[in-house]
Amino acid sequence: MAKCYPTVSEEYQKAVEKCKRKLRGLIQEKHCAPIILRVAWHSAGTFDVATKTGGPFGTIRDPAELTHEANKGLEIAVRILEPIKEQFPILSYADFYQLAGVVAVEVTGGPEIPFHPGRPDKEAPPPEGRLPDAKKGVDHLRDVFGGHMGLSDKDIVALSGGHTLGRCHMERSGFEGPWTTNPLIFDNSYFKELISGEKEGLIQLPSDKALLEDPVFRTFVETYAADEDAFFADYAEARLKLSELGFADTE
Repeated sequence: MAKCYPTVSEEYQKAVEKCKRKLRGLIQEKHCAPIILRVAWHSAGTFDVATKTGGPFGTIRDPAELTHEANKGLEIAVRILEPIKEQFPILSYADFYQLAGVVAVEVTGGPEIPFHPGRPDKEAPPPEGRLPDAKKGVDHLRDVFGGHMGLSDKDIVALSGGHTLGRCHMERSGFEGPWTTNPLIFDNSYFKELISGEKEGLIQLPSDKALLEDPVFRTFVETYAADEDAFFADYAEARLKLSELGFADTE
């Protein structure tokens, strides 16, 4: 079934394109793609299919949501992005943060992800506890991604590949280190490193290792490690789904 997106004005669409160019410059200059992708993902990943609450509607900027345990450090991303947002008052924060996530993937060599504007800003932050816990395994991943967000096993593994960007920080997550040898390049090395096993200087979280323990998850891991194009295609599809949870009507 196709989605029916809200119509935005020509002025709004032009602002999206101009904002995209500004975001490219900012992210390249500050080498901040990992944390920008994280703020977009943590904003969207709070959606709950049962209650139709949470999701990519700009509430991540609320100090109350930023104090959630899973969001430690994201006030940095909100602060970095705000000067760009101030240049485009016509854009909703909801669209702005998801657009920033799209650009973060693009400028680091990842796939182009479609972007449909029109998300409204909402005021009430979701309750804490809806985002994945890196210390837990297979059942938890399926409960959070599938049970709450309504995403598939393929989506779970593809989105986990976003860990190709960035690193863990002890003060934020209790873990320390990058997943790959070049945490500013978006490629399929996360899956290659996962299959090759733990290496000094690189990290594999319990939630990462869980992808090898489950036979369905492992099949996707092996596919993506061998075929970067397959990973990029599935990541773009899953990232689009994530960025549109609770947004637009299906017809």
